[in-house]
Amino acid sequence: MGNKPFESQSLADWLCYLERLHPADIDMGLERVAAIANTLNLLKPAKQVVLIGGTNGKGSTAAMLESACLVQNKRVGVYASPHLIRYNERVRVNGDELSDSAHCEAFAAVEQARGDIQLTYFEFGTLAALWLMKQANLDVALIEVGLGGRLDATNVVEPDVSVVTSIGIDHQAFLGDTRESVAFEKAGIFRAHKPAVVGEPDIPSTMIEQLQKVGAKPVRVGKEFNYQQQAACWSWHDDAEPASERYAELPLPHIPLPNAATALAALKALSLLPSVEDTKAILRNTQVPGRFQTIQESPRVILDVGHNPHASSYLAKRLTDVKGQGRVYAVVGMLADKDVAGTLQPLLSVVDHWYTATLDVPRGATSDVLSAELAGLNTESEQFESVKAASDHALKQALPGDVVIVFGSFYTVADMMGEAE
Repeated sequence: MGNKPFESQSLADWLCYLERLHPADIDMGLERVAAIANTLNLLKPAKQVVLIGGTNGKGSTAAMLESACLVQNKRVGVYASPHLIRYNERVRVNGDELSDSAHCEAFAAVEQARGDIQLTYFEFGTLAALWLMKQANLDVALIEVGLGGRLDATNVVEPDVSVVTSIGIDHQAFLGDTRESVAFEKAGIFRAHKPAVVGEPDIPSTMIEQLQKVGAKPVRVGKEFNYQQQAACWSWHDDAEPASERYAELPLPHIPLPNAATALAALKALSLLPSVEDTKAILRNTQVPGRFQTIQESPRVILDVGHNPHASSYLAKRLTDVKGQGRVYAVVGMLADKDVAGTLQPLLSVVDHWYTATLDVPRGATSDVLSAELAGLNTESEQFESVKAASDHALKQALPGDVVIVFGSFYTVADMMGEAE
């Protein structure tokens, strides 16, 4: 075709361009991305590369790895998706977001290199993120897998350590509707002779088979590493080195405990396990926006991006722990292609009042669809045209000792964060 490459100094212009560049949101396969990554020399964007997959827990695991690298004065980059408010959230270097102009420069480099190769929004953004990391002369690059693993654009890199945080059912149209099919796709990020850290305690046989077939070094919870929770603290140890029992009396983290334990195993695999004192500080300080994030007290307002049954089961447990004698008011907004009933079910026993909100975005479910799903679960709800309207109503009903949980999608949480800014 020989089209003239797109040029702009505006990040907003570039993002509009990316959105209309490819007819599909998702186009699984690595050939097109790999060709450009090779041209730009992006297959190894840092001295050490960590690829982080999993149904839930990628963001919190990456955040803890990032904190541990920063404490040890390592130059560290993170690529995460999706963003909540600004596109710039997707790439961090040494804990900081990058400027609009840096992203524009990266997009221009990818645009120049791609020629006539078509890229989706996510593929273009992934290549740009890898380019930014390569420019930053990093010690460690932490790269979150977008969807699945085997055919995800991020899987063009050569990881030194691969991590799978959890295995649940999500994105069934692309990954299949069984844990076995999902596990097979996620195992696609494992590499021969490289550590494969698995934080999922119930590993499907398909992942074990792929581990062995690829010849990766297994680092599995319950096998090669373990952790135990006590009432107000926890301990972690690597089974190969009983001396690491000194990682005891650790403070409970703000992120899910299984992800913190998995992050420690990944750090050990990287030879970057911090001292026990540094580990305690990291656990106290690591938080992730939109993951069981409290934005107001009395009544307590919590935001959570959880949007599948695995995430909502964890959310139900956390809410049970924090609600005390108060009532729980839930504001839910979800995408229509998610397992709505499966996501709502685990929360029925802990939520007292339900408010459904229409998400005015592509694929967004309407409040009447969500309320119909709740009705099918023998649960009443009130319907609202927006997350703001639903949350405003919930806050009027809630007393100081109550909890308002706003959850169901990155879009739902972003709506609330937009209101708070």
